[in-house]
Amino acid sequence: MKLCEILVHLDQSPRAQARLDIAASLTRQHGAHLTALHVIDVAVPVMAMGDGGGGGAVIAELMEQMRQSALTAGVKLKAAFEAALAREGIMGEWRQVEGTTPEILVLHGRYADLLVLGQDDPEGDNRGLLEAALFDSGRPVLAIPFAGNFKSIGKRVLVGWNASREASRALHDALPLIAKADTTTVFLANPKRGLAAHGEEPGADIARHLARHGLKVEVAKAMADDVSDSALLLNHASDMGADLLVMGAYGHSRLREFILGGVTRSLLREMTIPVLLSH
Repeated sequence: MKLCEILVHLDQSPRAQARLDIAASLTRQHGAHLTALHVIDVAVPVMAMGDGGGGGAVIAELMEQMRQSALTAGVKLKAAFEAALAREGIMGEWRQVEGTTPEILVLHGRYADLLVLGQDDPEGDNRGLLEAALFDSGRPVLAIPFAGNFKSIGKRVLVGWNASREASRALHDALPLIAKADTTTVFLANPKRGLAAHGEEPGADIARHLARHGLKVEVAKAMADDVSDSALLLNHASDMGADLLVMGAYGHSRLREFILGGVTRSLLREMTIPVLLSH
């Protein structure tokens, strides 16, 4: 499987340009097509109506102001997108759609091989987008941290492997990127032996499988019962100078809402390098 279409979400956040640059670079490296999605989302929170009946008019005026602001931002984003296409020598499509951002993103994301999104910023307006894309689009997501500069992605890849369904899905979704990497390490944090875990020799089966794909990988392990798996993974990423982390996104549904697993939640909160996730 190769990457043929990459979708990048662009908005008014300061990190939109960084996401665009990364997505355009990956598109060029893989000979793919780049789609940029900008959503005009004018949803407003429920507000008290305390102006003697004029609440509806106030909300309508606020929504129109938000819409005009988004349209103005769209002009600048489209120009940046077209400049990136020209700079990288790639083909692409600009899409500007009005609606609710998570729903629009999931809909368009289902027709791409990879989604490039920003990490949820606790002080921004994109909270919940990653979770929606991960659990509802059915596609792998490349999450770009809301801080830091990333000149290259995929040269030194670290794969978080726990022998789960989600880890297998993420690893196989990442194969096009791993195939172009200079170094790939499969990392096992506190691995458990047995049929329900890693088998008799943790890491041996996945290393053999990747070798049959013609890939050269290293296997690394860390045992520390008093350190979380996410901390072990991020520590190893720092030690090896990884520029891409691949991991499965674990979650379960409760009352139609997805609840992230502990390791996934920690990684998404503490990530310092781009992370490719699959569910």
